[in-house]
Amino acid sequence: MTDKKTINTHGKRKRAVSRANLKSGKGNVTVNNVDLDNYQPRIYRLRIREPLILAGPIAEQVNIAVTVIGGGIASQTDAVRLAIAKALVEYSPKLKKIFLDYDRQLLVADVRRKERAKPNRHGQARAKRQKSYR
Repeated sequence: MTDKKTINTHGKRKRAVSRANLKSGKGNVTVNNVDLDNYQPRIYRLRIREPLILAGPIAEQVNIAVTVIGGGIASQTDAVRLAIAKALVEYSPKLKKIFLDYDRQLLVADVRRKERAKPNRHGQARAKRQKSYR
């Protein structure tokens, strides 16, 4: 465990970008100035809580403030949990193996992005199956 003043990390998923700010404290977690206990919908709140549960007592020693912009609610959730997990690992490196064993997406960003639409395809990204009329 380090005695740094603050730890800043970021997480990305599709178009969502989150920034986490970790300080020593009492275990308070806020996402866009909303306490995690009041974050809606519930399923995404539980998904954000995963790295905190895995960290155990270490998560109760720090306050984490996260801001997230862009993307949809699911992408924002994945970006937030990535940023929180990265901050906790930087605070306590022994958590890295625990997070990787549970879910690799906690520490490694998902690089997939939306495929761009091709010209002359009317907004479609990929070619359709060719039809035969014989």
